[in-house]
Amino acid sequence: MPEPKQPGAGNGEGGVVTRTRTEKRLKPPPMYKVLLHNDDYTTMEFVVSVLESVFGHPTPVANRIMLSVHHRGVGVAGVYPHEIAEFKAQKAISMARSADFPLLATVEPE
Repeated sequence: MPEPKQPGAGNGEGGVVTRTRTEKRLKPPPMYKVLLHNDDYTTMEFVVSVLESVFGHPTPVANRIMLSVHHRGVGVAGVYPHEIAEFKAQKAISMARSADFPLLATVEPE
């Protein structure tokens, strides 16, 4: 019984197997903005602390966003993939409720 031929063992293939590779590019996930809304009761200091602790902003950036919320009625706390944006919005709301503040955080597509 003859032995099976191995790739590259003198059968003309040279041991190289070539395949056509179809490259699939993954699209980045859609991004969502977390918006903080102004109200008459939540303190500016509390909004800054939420922006620092939940969204990871340094104090100067947190102050700028807080002033945007205060003067324009709304400010962008951050932009994230959907699940992360929802989580951070809920965390901000939870912190606010624990401190008896009515702070509202919403999520919308970027």
